[in-house]
Amino acid sequence: MLLNRNFTLMKSVGALSIAAGCLLGLYYAGLQLTLPVSARASFDYLHHFTIAFQIDALSAFFLVLIFGISLLAAIYSFHYMHQTEKSLATAVNYLFFSLLVASMAMVVAAANVITFMFSWEIMSLSSFFLVIHNYKKEENRKAGYLYFVFSHVGAMFILTAFGIMYFYTGSFDFGETAALTNTAKILVFVFAFIGFGSKAGVFPFHVWLPHAHPAAPSHISALMSGIMIKTGIYGILRIYALLNFHTPVFGEIVLITGMVSGILGVVYALGQHDLKRLLAYSSVENIGIILIGIGIGMIGVSSGKPMMALFGFTGGMLHLLNHAIFKSLLFMGAGMVHHKTGTLTIDALGGLLKKMKITGSTFLIGSLAISGLPPFNGFVSEFLIYLGGFEGTGLDRMAFISILLAIISLAIIGGLALACFTKVFGVVFQGEARSGAAENVDEKGLTMLIPLLALAGACVLIGVFPRAFVLMAIHGVSGIGIGFEPALLEPFIRLTGNITMASAIFFAFILAALAVRILLYRGKTITRSGTWGCGFTKPTVKMQYTGASYSASVLAFFSTVAPLREDHTGVEGCFPGHSSYRSKVNDVAELHMNAVIVHPVLALFAKLRWIQHGDIHLYIGYILLAIIVLLFFILGCIYDVRG
Repeated sequence: MLLNRNFTLMKSVGALSIAAGCLLGLYYAGLQLTLPVSARASFDYLHHFTIAFQIDALSAFFLVLIFGISLLAAIYSFHYMHQTEKSLATAVNYLFFSLLVASMAMVVAAANVITFMFSWEIMSLSSFFLVIHNYKKEENRKAGYLYFVFSHVGAMFILTAFGIMYFYTGSFDFGETAALTNTAKILVFVFAFIGFGSKAGVFPFHVWLPHAHPAAPSHISALMSGIMIKTGIYGILRIYALLNFHTPVFGEIVLITGMVSGILGVVYALGQHDLKRLLAYSSVENIGIILIGIGIGMIGVSSGKPMMALFGFTGGMLHLLNHAIFKSLLFMGAGMVHHKTGTLTIDALGGLLKKMKITGSTFLIGSLAISGLPPFNGFVSEFLIYLGGFEGTGLDRMAFISILLAIISLAIIGGLALACFTKVFGVVFQGEARSGAAENVDEKGLTMLIPLLALAGACVLIGVFPRAFVLMAIHGVSGIGIGFEPALLEPFIRLTGNITMASAIFFAFILAALAVRILLYRGKTITRSGTWGCGFTKPTVKMQYTGASYSASVLAFFSTVAPLREDHTGVEGCFPGHSSYRSKVNDVAELHMNAVIVHPVLALFAKLRWIQHGDIHLYIGYILLAIIVLLFFILGCIYDVRG
């Protein structure tokens, strides 16, 4: 912030220092992931509390994700944050960017309640200020406030879970949960799941997510969607590990929530017209896939099925890594599109692949990866989750039904995701430019292209050579303590060589086809013409599919849970004049929360507004009254202790 008068120097110092810190953290987190012992550090705070950190295999796995994606986001930010007239705002953005990275690392390394909640609050506040970076827009401020409210409501549920733990144990340390009764453990898990699920964007607590992610700068959207929401998944896994109570109830809760989040997340994504809003809803879908894997793993542990448990947890953990990679890639690709065209409206774009070849090609790789298609990384993690599900088909009636529904849900999610990203890539990057914004574009900005290429390369690398990354996920699972030896997956790990061989054959075929094409077209004149001829002599860009028309039939099938609101002036007469059409898919969770919670609460506060009347004398009276009440409370506590 002190260097904001020199814009380039300020950006260089901000981006390079964050990147250097992430590189250092990535090295030590990767090293710790391979070690059999945990690292621990603690110190006294105000002579009353202990700030304690512990990095075990689970923490180290998440730290690798945090530092790896943050490193690329810092590099990307250099050319993305380009407005010299907003030098101070950019400097503030780098301040909260660094705080967010540090606080996320502190969250996954916290070893007691005090440290965790302290770190969690820093993470929530720093990300709030990043969401309202462009605070002059009213919708961005509303998105920030909505995120702020959901963050702190979720934090209160988490604090309630920790309060129950403290009631039974009398300790703030995470390791002392043996004194809890089974009923208390169930209550702790439910409260924690709601609190952490709110941060993760689990349905129906996801309503902040499609508002906050489009409002934030694209590299921050990548960080929040790729990493920050995963701290909610970390919290669920950590609480599960601490409670050491393997009841099928936990698995059923997680599995059902995952199925609902996965299907509805991708359905709502299909109906979006804003590119970043679509990607935000897609994050809800992928959180659902992760929860399906974790839920299968939990049911496997409670049923005594080691292969089912290991496949489920390993698939869920690997999908955490994969989603961090391809979702960051997609958000950064959307950021490049926005940076060059000035719009994120899908139907205002088109034909960008002709002039933005690197952005378009990497976005295509990310789209194929997020759809779970081989030979990309999304396929490997979803394949593991499928294997976990098939391992559970021999369970009793209720568990069998749940597992069968999970397998069907994964298939539905995969099909809908493919339709969603076919729509995105087809409308945004193929065809002809639908507006002037998409015509004269380029992709200058080396530091924005480097992360795109690195993340696209990671999607291919994990898909073709999954062995090392499956082992990495297994190391992370070992930190949960499910009681089964990861060595049981060794036969599958050996079979990953078959995936590598099949992928090599696929890429060899693609390269051979490209070589033949180059040879056949050598020396020939290549002409350029309109993409969407369709037999018309005078084609126009309006003859192309729009995003709404492409997804209309799918959305009609899900109209009960995704009601469509249309505003159409109609076409009348033989020579119709101007006509317009607008559509919006309504999120049922947001609709009901507005009707049942938001509007009544706002009405209540409107009636209490007389308290804030501007009279400083009464404000001082409020303070004195609060002090008197607190003094009576403290005196009562002293009397109880002495008694």
